[in-house]
Amino acid sequence: MEVYLVGGAVRDGLLGIRGADRDWVVVGQTPEAMRERGFRAVGRDFPVFLHPDTAEEYALARTERKSGRGHRGFVVDADPSVTLEEDLARRDFTINAIAQRPDGTLVDPFGGAGDIQARVLRHVGPAFAEDPLRVLRAARFMARLAPMGFHVAAETRALMRQMVGAGELAELVPERVWQELVRALGSASPAAFLYTLQDCGALDVVLPEVAALYGVPQRAEFHPEVDTGVHVEMVCDMAARLAPGDDVVGFGALTHDLGKALTPAHVLPRHLGHEHAGLAPLARLCERLKVPTAHRRLAEVACREHLNVHRLGELRDDTVHDLLARCDGFRQPARIAQLAVVCEADKRGRAGHQDDDYPQGPELLKLLEVASAVRASDVIATLPEGHTVQGPKLGAALRKARIAAIAGTRTLRA
Repeated sequence: MEVYLVGGAVRDGLLGIRGADRDWVVVGQTPEAMRERGFRAVGRDFPVFLHPDTAEEYALARTERKSGRGHRGFVVDADPSVTLEEDLARRDFTINAIAQRPDGTLVDPFGGAGDIQARVLRHVGPAFAEDPLRVLRAARFMARLAPMGFHVAAETRALMRQMVGAGELAELVPERVWQELVRALGSASPAAFLYTLQDCGALDVVLPEVAALYGVPQRAEFHPEVDTGVHVEMVCDMAARLAPGDDVVGFGALTHDLGKALTPAHVLPRHLGHEHAGLAPLARLCERLKVPTAHRRLAEVACREHLNVHRLGELRDDTVHDLLARCDGFRQPARIAQLAVVCEADKRGRAGHQDDDYPQGPELLKLLEVASAVRASDVIATLPEGHTVQGPKLGAALRKARIAAIAGTRTLRA
């Protein structure tokens, strides 16, 4: 067979990093010939096969023709006459349109290797505009590649703006938007995802609750960056630095300040009550994108409680206990650990504060640990012989004992 390594494996090899799974393109074959060689067909929309020994994906060379709106409106042609160059021409970016022969030499008809050297993300050709998902893919690639010095080519940025202006992104289904978003949040620079979409106008379409934060001022003495949208970018990148690859933490960082977009103009740049105001837009975003429960629950507690965590040293012992309980921390301790990271990212995601200490995080985890160590059985064991307590009274006694444990452990005090 005429087989070439393609896509991400070639790109990442040229970047000198460990990359994605290896994908292969096969030229001049039919589905029947592939099955006769022992390959197992798995493609639903176009001919893709799994190798009988390695289980790597082998796709027949194909072309795509636009037949309708949206990212699904394509007719695929995988005839054996389709050439390698024709297959590469349908791909999104030049850096992804490079093939490698078995001897290691490259087939690079669109200059992808040069763009990798120049650190440019550039679309292959006019067909890019036929698939609105590629706007999000550009932003998601930037979330991964921006730390390596990549930028979006000027002509690609212009084309993305045209696609947004034509209303193409309205055809995207929520599941695909979420898929690209969650991958960006698990990348090294989620901020690059946000500013790439903001630059072309796509953020207003796919994440209007986040787009509304840009241009909203904050008090300069607390937020030297002033712009709330810029602050959220910084928080997302700090979260990626503190918890690499944790898209649950990343989503909490992204949405923690949504309420600031709702602050009345006459109140600005103060944002009294923004943490509770943010719960409604957060709920709308989660419903629209069908956000998984783990992401949604952490985002809710981060939105509602981040100022309380910042003020941890000022809170009464019973208020600390109730904060932990309200976040379901006694049953979901990992959620408190993630909340602590989001809050640290919020505090350090400000201009000039990237290296600040955040003692509230370790303190919150320590107080959860000592409070969780107090069990109902411990409370019952302290009762005089013959006495019992149950139901609400037991709950109240357990709460009192846990508050005492918190009081005896605290080191942060206002």
